[in-house]
Amino acid sequence: MKKRSVLIAGHSTSVSLEEEFWEELRGIAETRGLSVNALVEEIDAGRSGNLSSAIRVFVLKECRRRAGPS
Repeated sequence: MKKRSVLIAGHSTSVSLEEEFWEELRGIAETRGLSVNALVEEIDAGRSGNLSSAIRVFVLKECRRRAGPS
């Protein structure tokens, strides 16, 4: 588990995620031409629960989307 600070709407907050999720999140952000902070801000705007969980679900959905239909 790795705790990192991210900036959301000008406010710093800490997010704890496994390193694998941070790596995937960085890759997704890079693919979209965004910073990790900007991507987390987008995820935050659409979440209904815990931010760490919302990020994990977002990364999972992105990985599934890239994998294509099963």
